[in-house]
Amino acid sequence: MLTGSSMNRGRRGGSSLERALGRALARDKQEPAWQLGPALVVLMVGWIAMVWPWLSGRVTIPWDAKAHFQPQIQFLAQSIARGEWPTWAPFVFSGHPQIADPQSMLFSPPFLLLALIDGNPGLWAVDMTVLLMQLAGAAALVVWFRDQDWHWAGAIIAGLVFAFGASMAWRLQHTGQVLSLAYWPMAMVAIDRAFALKSFRWSAVAGIVGAFILLGRDQVALLVIYLLAAQVTWRWLSSDRPSEMLRDMAGPLTTGGLIAIAIVSIPIMLTTLLTADSNRPAIDAVGAGRGSFHPALFLTFVAPQVFGAAYRMEDYWGPPSFAWSDSGLFIAQNMGQVYLGALPVLLLLLAAWQGQFLAREIRFFSVAFVIVILYALGWYTPVFRVLYELVPGVKFYRRPADATFLIGGLGAVLTGYAVHRLFTQPWDKWSEHAIALTCGVVVLAFVIAFGCGMWLDRLHLLVVPLGIAGVCVAGAAIALGFAKSRIALEPWPMALLLVTFTAADLAYNNGPSTSSAWRPGAYDVFEPNAANATVKFLDTKLAEARVADTTGARRDRIELLGVGFHWPNASLTHGWENTLGYNPLRLQLYSKATGAEDHVGMVSQRKFSALLPSYNSMLVDMLGLRFIVSGEPIEPHDNLTLLGKTQHAGLDAGKMETAYVYENPRALPRVIMATRSEGANFADLLTTGQWPEFDPRTTVLLDGVSKVVYASLGALPPSPPKARILSYRNAEVVVEADSSRGGWLVLND
Repeated sequence: MLTGSSMNRGRRGGSSLERALGRALARDKQEPAWQLGPALVVLMVGWIAMVWPWLSGRVTIPWDAKAHFQPQIQFLAQSIARGEWPTWAPFVFSGHPQIADPQSMLFSPPFLLLALIDGNPGLWAVDMTVLLMQLAGAAALVVWFRDQDWHWAGAIIAGLVFAFGASMAWRLQHTGQVLSLAYWPMAMVAIDRAFALKSFRWSAVAGIVGAFILLGRDQVALLVIYLLAAQVTWRWLSSDRPSEMLRDMAGPLTTGGLIAIAIVSIPIMLTTLLTADSNRPAIDAVGAGRGSFHPALFLTFVAPQVFGAAYRMEDYWGPPSFAWSDSGLFIAQNMGQVYLGALPVLLLLLAAWQGQFLAREIRFFSVAFVIVILYALGWYTPVFRVLYELVPGVKFYRRPADATFLIGGLGAVLTGYAVHRLFTQPWDKWSEHAIALTCGVVVLAFVIAFGCGMWLDRLHLLVVPLGIAGVCVAGAAIALGFAKSRIALEPWPMALLLVTFTAADLAYNNGPSTSSAWRPGAYDVFEPNAANATVKFLDTKLAEARVADTTGARRDRIELLGVGFHWPNASLTHGWENTLGYNPLRLQLYSKATGAEDHVGMVSQRKFSALLPSYNSMLVDMLGLRFIVSGEPIEPHDNLTLLGKTQHAGLDAGKMETAYVYENPRALPRVIMATRSEGANFADLLTTGQWPEFDPRTTVLLDGVSKVVYASLGALPPSPPKARILSYRNAEVVVEADSSRGGWLVLND
């Protein structure tokens, strides 16, 4: 039964963690305040209602979840299934160090488990892994609430808001960041139990979970780790005897820290090395500031659709957008969505005006909530610049608005606490002052939204979103008022009323949108055994080229550009060796040599370089780039052979788009046995693009060598040098070479 929460328990705002957890963890010996099982069942029912469109397979998580993470996960799974190391991927950027890439999912326990279960996971399998981690984080938060001896209704509502509030719903496509936040409640449970029980075991668990967070190596992970470190400090300093607590916890905390270091040291070291040689060793303050959370986006706390974030890009008018173009920001339209639900917002405001968040047991999270908001605001306050300069790691990331994930997580904790106080102190009336201020904030939000609409001539777009928001706020107010009057006599039905309202509200207002849900058919290129016409055409051409090669030295590369946002990394899924790809982190030398940038979803995003000024260039031939797949004709730019046009599914239902496939007949073999070397200044080559006169089929260029060197004939009669590939795997290439006059074996990777 979900019963038995003592009404006077809520009065003890200063009750120590040790006493609360002592009660919570001894419940197998006494009548529990509330049972965990039923609460988790209610949470799961609410979660299923919220994520049913994805669970049913009707929609799939779009954008980066498919364009970037889906093929990374498929490459990981396919490599393990083939018995190969997934540490290096030959299928993007002419070779990429997966082991050092923080977004490769190589060190993500949930996706490693998925890869072991399924050797080629489809869209639904990857989506479910993300959503189940979302649920796991929410369930851990319920456990944490029980450990605090807080009311079960608050635990369930906190779990629902955590799982589907703010960025956890609107930014589902940022797979790694979703996982980073999902681990946070698990770490909180372990940390608090370690402190309460002076436990080495729970400290070890905290170290393991903390390591999983660090392995995410994204900005959400960084902020969560700092939040957990602050929580450990707070638990220590707020204990009844800090010096005694420090002495008791020195061993357990050291154990947990050493375990975390042992798990993360090598991956983080490798990422640090990659970052030093990458295109983005640090983000400058202005570049980071362009990813700030605009103050106007606070309106989405009350009216989630006020700016039309769920609609097409051309219909969105919040900052930044085509309509609001002078903000200087560079963030996607879903990054400013912080809706936690109408009922949670009203509860947060009422509890704040009542001073409930100043209670000792919740004060840490109240302060953290404010700091996280200031961080998210970026260049709109001086706080971010101070943190940027002083806090290690901040300079590596470009979007302080990523902190909206933590706004949602901390907002869930505060909401749950407000519900806890509502149910454990039903006799406490909301003051007229608190009610008036709450109403004032809501009305002010509507007035500001109306003013923004007038300013940007978008009033006609506000009728529906403000109408829906008004209905939700009014419904939440009625539900709260009704529940408040009956909680003392009917706590069970009133709790379920508030839980149901919250789940329904979040399911509707944070439900499928252009940011979080598209039809699965739009991503047929990532399905195992894809029936996509362009995939089949390219597979056929590559197979024909392999059959035609009698030397065994060729491995033809391809390039995908302008075929669609989600196409650049499709080469990871299908094993095509691609000269480009989609990744914000790339080797700086390769990017400078080839012009490779983050993305080539549009043809205009294909930037050339001094060394590779067009497809009619030496470097293209040396890379073995044979087939170019483009969303637009490229004849005006390069004299290549058009092999044919294929039709592939477009992103909009019923729309078909054309892919143009070209062949570069000059592409050179992957391995060459060179009998001559010549000196060159590689730095000058990169800058000027001026190659020396040489034949790449017989000559290798060596940096810093000032003379031409020929292989010695020796005593043997000369014979044509040969090299052929015996085996080409992710992290191992086996080549057989034969040359009577010696020479240099060249692998064009």
